[in-house]
Amino acid sequence: MVFSCLGHLFIHLCTAFYFVIVLSLEREWHLPYHELIELWTLGSLLVGVAALPAGLLSDRVGASLMMVVFFVGMGGASIAAGLVGSPTSLMVALAGIGLFASIYHPVGIPWLVRHTSESPGKVLGFNGVFGAMGSALSGLVAGALIDLAGWRAAFIVPGTFCAATGVALLVLTAKASGKGESRQRPESASDGEPRSTRVLPILLVTMFIAGLIFHTTQVSLPKFFEQRQAGLFGDGAFGVGVMIAIVYALAGVMQILGGHFADRFPLKWVYVGSIFLQAPTLWVASSLFGLPLVLVATMMVMANASALPAENLLLARHTPRHRHGLVFGLKFVLSFGAAPLAVELVSTLTRRSGGLSSVYTLLAGLAFAAFVLAVCLPGRRQESVAA
Repeated sequence: MVFSCLGHLFIHLCTAFYFVIVLSLEREWHLPYHELIELWTLGSLLVGVAALPAGLLSDRVGASLMMVVFFVGMGGASIAAGLVGSPTSLMVALAGIGLFASIYHPVGIPWLVRHTSESPGKVLGFNGVFGAMGSALSGLVAGALIDLAGWRAAFIVPGTFCAATGVALLVLTAKASGKGESRQRPESASDGEPRSTRVLPILLVTMFIAGLIFHTTQVSLPKFFEQRQAGLFGDGAFGVGVMIAIVYALAGVMQILGGHFADRFPLKWVYVGSIFLQAPTLWVASSLFGLPLVLVATMMVMANASALPAENLLLARHTPRHRHGLVFGLKFVLSFGAAPLAVELVSTLTRRSGGLSSVYTLLAGLAFAAFVLAVCLPGRRQESVAA
């Protein structure tokens, strides 16, 4: 539980802090925003593409060892990013962050589920808080370190803590001699549940759209806040970081509530309701400024985050346990595979229009399409008839 949650924190911190760091690099390297943000394209692609082989490899060598590789590798790549001197070398270091970051979700989430005996929704919601905390701290930590010691420190300090966590896990795993892996549940959350064959195709599409919305929002919010905050939290990187921290910290709390609902109510309608709320908030955010923008942006990120516990449980319910590594790996290939598309989307639309309104209008339309698809998921009564 401890290392799964810390891993969730670090992956979201280390894959999001560049979106604040890039604001400083614009001034330091005298390069336009759209060129600098594209340096993360390869890294974001690897987060998704490498998820499936990472999940399959963990079935062979064990989740604990793969988590050690995740912590040490991503931390080392982050430190390397803070030592580079050119855009090309920075792109390579960011690609390293993406490659090792791909390990967490297909390994760390099933690792946690296998050790959960009851209330899996709440456990996943609690774990999700740490992911949201990582996104929140990415802006706050990066902004603070940039203002205090420069952009290099914003890479090096979090990377050092991440790598140290991996060393600690390695030491504890060696002492435990594999006992931690043997304490997993004998049966998965999906065993004995009726399954519907149409669930997986629908979820694959809605998960891709949800991933695209999440990553596009994560990429663009720092710039969107910088353009439209109207001096609400100051004009420096730290002010933008504070707003990012507020948004994602509240989104983390919402995951606990989403997990609670997933344990108490039909998963389909918890999932559908969370998707439905995203469309209007994204559309409204496209035209707001100042404090109203911060409030609505918080609501739209909270709605996106609240769907995750129900989504993971739906996926587990309709998948045999021996296929969880494959299916969860596929999920995160799609979810994080949307990240490079998000980067290119933000880069292209900002280059053409100079603003981000069109980005959020497009996301609102995609959220509505995902809602229509999610309504087609079978409910409990339909599942029983199919069974």
